[in-house]
Amino acid sequence: MKPITTTEALAAFCAEAAKRPYVTVDTEFLRERTYYSKLCLLQLAYPGDHGPEGAGADAVLVDPLAEGLSLDPVYALFRNPDVVKVFHAARQDLEIFAVEAGVIPHPLFDTQVAAMVCGFGEQAGYETLVRKIARADLDKSSRFTDWSRRPLTEAQASYALADVTHLRVIYEHLVAQLDKTGRHGWLDEEMAVLENPATYHTDPDEAWQKVKTRTHSPRFLAIVRELARFRETYAQTRNIPRSRVYKDDALVELASTKPMNEADLGRSRLLLREARRGDIAEGILAAVKAGVEAPNETLPRPEKPRASLQVNPALADLLRVLLKARCEAEGVAQKLIATASELDAIAAGERDLPSLKGWRKAVFGAEALALCEGRLALAARGNDVVTIPL
Repeated sequence: MKPITTTEALAAFCAEAAKRPYVTVDTEFLRERTYYSKLCLLQLAYPGDHGPEGAGADAVLVDPLAEGLSLDPVYALFRNPDVVKVFHAARQDLEIFAVEAGVIPHPLFDTQVAAMVCGFGEQAGYETLVRKIARADLDKSSRFTDWSRRPLTEAQASYALADVTHLRVIYEHLVAQLDKTGRHGWLDEEMAVLENPATYHTDPDEAWQKVKTRTHSPRFLAIVRELARFRETYAQTRNIPRSRVYKDDALVELASTKPMNEADLGRSRLLLREARRGDIAEGILAAVKAGVEAPNETLPRPEKPRASLQVNPALADLLRVLLKARCEAEGVAQKLIATASELDAIAAGERDLPSLKGWRKAVFGAEALALCEGRLALAARGNDVVTIPL
């Protein structure tokens, strides 16, 4: 199948797609050598007469690398409120459109999240859903190919097209399940996060919070903050991976050794050679100086590390039993409701947590709080765990 390479052909397809209730979407991209993903292929399909493996007029490949091609027709379709945009594991795909065009598809449906809501377990991968719902197998041989090379091989085209044709069957099955269980509201809460532009913006001022450190002194963290801010800004501006500037372990080493000149940088064990001179070296030294000299009132005041929380281990174990029991009863994946660290945080007295809000509170959070407050007990009844109000 030949990809669409002209704006006119793309506009014609999108005009037809706009008449349908939904369109399935997927992308192929590269990110190994850039900060932002490079879109290499776009796949689209809408409901039609073809089977899930059909490659008729209702399913196309779009070549965003084709000279003169504009994706404006796709962006108009993404903004159309009457057409649901269906993705699987949408976050990385959505980041591409948010960064390149400031567009986030709406309304949105993520089949990976919906599958976890509908009881398909913790690992609701696309291949699993294709096998269980579409009753088909995927050819994975083209998964790790270079999608920027042209022309695409027949195997690549077939692999890429399957990512949106099978998705139609999966989407319709999951919508029927949500209709049956009345859980559309659960999914809407999750889609609101994916549709929020802030989800795809990395603020250099906040980048330090993703750096794992064993030291939590405010002064040390101030240096980490400045080094992470410089690295993020440098990587974004030049569109290179942040690891090409320096990796996290080198950043932590720099915050510990506090180099004051290029000679000090030369003694670093972890810093890349090209980072020991030139623009990066100057940025490192300026960042370290800014962290060392930061006024006390501006130093980071991190929250108490989870590892040092006073966790009641018995209560944490009970919360795990409760979570497992509630998820089995409701047919929803545990990791969608609460992580192990969140359960420990609840057992330590924290209350500002996602698992205690929204639909998660109705499924688990309310009973978790009751358990913590001694208003609920757990009991075994045959192979089941039941709750008993006290």
